[in-house]
Amino acid sequence: MNKVLIEWKHLDVGGETCDRCFDTGTTLQKEVRKLNDELQTKGVQVEWFETKLDKEDISLSNALYLNGRLIEEIIPIEITESYCGSCSDLLDEKTYCRSVIFEGQQYEDIPAMAIRKAVFMIAGLEDEGPSVLMMPGF
Repeated sequence: MNKVLIEWKHLDVGGETCDRCFDTGTTLQKEVRKLNDELQTKGVQVEWFETKLDKEDISLSNALYLNGRLIEEIIPIEITESYCGSCSDLLDEKTYCRSVIFEGQQYEDIPAMAIRKAVFMIAGLEDEGPSVLMMPGF
């Protein structure tokens, strides 16, 4: 079985993380579950784990590595920074965190479709997308 291993790096302050990292983690969990259901018949297994970062490594926070490669090295996704009120509250100082531009849209968390595309690329598969039944006349 071909394995795709995803490492999610995120800030951890006393067991808490910021809102955007929390959202990425939630999305990652859900998407990995969906991908495993879909890719099992193709011989691909997706696993993930988290690496908790402290304040000194905030620039690495909310990053995804697939089989050791950053997501932005795999798919066309631009990494930017934006003010993060949640991290600012956790760290008691004004903080700017990673955000992404994917398919022309800016996100504070990493969207499910970006995770999906990166997994398919790493696995060497073509993403056929969700099955859609087309009705005549539509």
